[in-house]
Amino acid sequence: MIKIYNRETKDYDIENVAGLNYINWSYCSPVGKGMVELFVKKKMFSRVYGLYCSSRLSKKKIPKFVEQFHIDTELCEKDLHEFRNFNDFFSRKLIDSARPIDKKTTSLISPGDGRLFAFENINMNALVQVKGFTYSLRELISNDVVANKYEGGTCLILRLCPTDYHRFHFIDDGICGPTKKIKGSYYSVNPIALEKIPKLFCKNKREWSIFNSKNFDDVILIEVGATCVGTIIQSYQSNIPVKRGEEKGFFKFGGSTTILFFKKDTVKIDSDIIKQTNKGFETQVSMGEKIGISLK
Repeated sequence: MIKIYNRETKDYDIENVAGLNYINWSYCSPVGKGMVELFVKKKMFSRVYGLYCSSRLSKKKIPKFVEQFHIDTELCEKDLHEFRNFNDFFSRKLIDSARPIDKKTTSLISPGDGRLFAFENINMNALVQVKGFTYSLRELISNDVVANKYEGGTCLILRLCPTDYHRFHFIDDGICGPTKKIKGSYYSVNPIALEKIPKLFCKNKREWSIFNSKNFDDVILIEVGATCVGTIIQSYQSNIPVKRGEEKGFFKFGGSTTILFFKKDTVKIDSDIIKQTNKGFETQVSMGEKIGISLK
């Protein structure tokens, strides 16, 4: 059972996990763990399933998925019958009014929908994955020079579930540099897997870039792939000015994670999110929602 903090009700919701029985079997049973290491974490597994999700055959999955997870299709740009396949639906765009964007230039907005952990005054050599498991920023991005600039800063980990809106956006006006790609495995990013696989984020496929933002200095933006997420699409153009809330890219099918790193004394995260993180609970947030303020 995964409990998520709801900022509106100030209470906890129980996450409706897609494929919960499969995830429990894969990461908690000896046979399942063996299958993960031999097959599931491999690129080919995600690629094959990704091909199916991009085929016309997968279109029949959409109505059942919508019903099971209570997805509000009124917020989609397309009508349900217009989606060509499941991946088309999974990476769906929303109408503009679906995700209001906080317009205050001092506000830090969430780059996407998901469940958020926030860590302040970070030790870049001991970043928290889950209680008992840590990793280093150097390992995550494979760049010591860049990593050294973020000691004592802030780290945000935004976990997206298969049921979420799967496009990620820019948190501010600014210019984003080119994307650097790091090959890796395709472990699930569900909390069950995070509690079983040390340094999971450093093992999975990931992409990162430096975003020179107007109000938050240089921010590291990282997108982490996961089981069945064979493709991360970067839809932005590097070194071209972008606006707050503008789309950066999207994930194809599967749960995924976006990680952001801020330099020391550039941002203050909202106290309720920090409080829940310290208790071990993620906070549910939506793209464009205020989650902190600039200290610049």
